[in-house]
Amino acid sequence: MYIKVKLILKTILKIMKSKFCILLCLIALVGCKSTATVNTKLDNKTERMVKGNWSISAITYPGQEYLKVNSFNIEDSKCFMESDWSFVSNNNQGDMKLTNTSSSCKDFSSPITWYINKDGNFVLKIINDYKAKEVNNGFVLAVKNVTESSFDLVDQINVAGSIKNITYSFQRK
Repeated sequence: MYIKVKLILKTILKIMKSKFCILLCLIALVGCKSTATVNTKLDNKTERMVKGNWSISAITYPGQEYLKVNSFNIEDSKCFMESDWSFVSNNNQGDMKLTNTSSSCKDFSSPITWYINKDGNFVLKIINDYKAKEVNNGFVLAVKNVTESSFDLVDQINVAGSIKNITYSFQRK
């Protein structure tokens, strides 16, 4: 009798663990961004350091071996590895292109508008086939570790009610 109860409890525990993992994945996929107003005073010095052609060399976040994060509402974050980004600082425009050759990643490219504000935020709009003034949503990421050859953009995601950082590391091409 004791052995049967023990086996039943182990089975129930396994089922609960798998459902918890599924719940965590769903929460990560459904996480929302804030629609708060952003400071528009520019940090021209940092913008000039970031101008040019870049590639994403690393993407890191806690639980990345278990969680799937949809970056910029476009594609799985893994598909952004080695993506090409161009930033023009005199008009705050540029473009980005996914170049990951994995069969699970779709082809995507788009013009962008961007700026870095005095609060250290990188404000990004992905334009697609629209004019910038017609796109009323975007992304606000923290700019970190800016050097002549690299910088990081740090976004925040909600995982099971806890805020976690996802870091996109850029290398100059």
